[in-house]
Amino acid sequence: MEVHAHTHTERKKWTHYLWEFLMLFLAVTLGFLVENMREHFVEHQREKQFIQSLFNDIKADTANITRIIMARTIKDRSLDSLSYMMNSADPGTFIKQIYFYAAPIARTLPYRLVPNDGTMQQLKNSGGLRLIRNRAVVDSIAKYDVAVRNLFGQWGVEESLINSYRDAATKIFDALVFEQMQDEDAGIVNLPNDQATLQPYSKPELYEWNYRLYGIRSLNKANRRDLRSLLQQATNLLNTLRQAYHLK
Repeated sequence: MEVHAHTHTERKKWTHYLWEFLMLFLAVTLGFLVENMREHFVEHQREKQFIQSLFNDIKADTANITRIIMARTIKDRSLDSLSYMMNSADPGTFIKQIYFYAAPIARTLPYRLVPNDGTMQQLKNSGGLRLIRNRAVVDSIAKYDVAVRNLFGQWGVEESLINSYRDAATKIFDALVFEQMQDEDAGIVNLPNDQATLQPYSKPELYEWNYRLYGIRSLNKANRRDLRSLLQQATNLLNTLRQAYHLK
């Protein structure tokens, strides 16, 4: 009967197991660090893209705000002239000018800002603001957004005032004259003809019209003031973005 000798494998030293553990730990740790770095890189790239897009939007807003401030300044002068002529000793001597200044009063779109807020909405709705690490930038963006939304509230009040003005204006102006002054796109391009007249209004009706016009004038001034403030906030935001992200 043959007896087979059993071969014995040499037991590994504890240092061998320690080395295997360290290698495995190092591999897992490096993998985690690489993935973490990749995520940070991707988020940083997204942050830069958001900021560049927002920067372009705010630059476009500043141009529109500047234009609207000028339009409201012209409107303020027109309303002032209209009030003066309507309350003069003989408004009939200013018929053409009165209709010319009165025609665009009820129009609001040329005097309102339509913000380029596509990027702003993305930042707010998709959690993009968390990508922006600079708190000064986040605060400046938030202040600008609040200022824009506050203007929307004023425009609702302005629309209400204009609707009440229309009621008072029907007792003084002839709508057919306004129609003759318009082109096919409803633009005011012509002065009224020599046959244009005002309605035979009473003093109480003039006083009512004055009161409605006063409300429009006051809110127009308030809107212009707030637009100037918004323009300053937009300029501050652009400067903050330039400094923080080295934009031009």
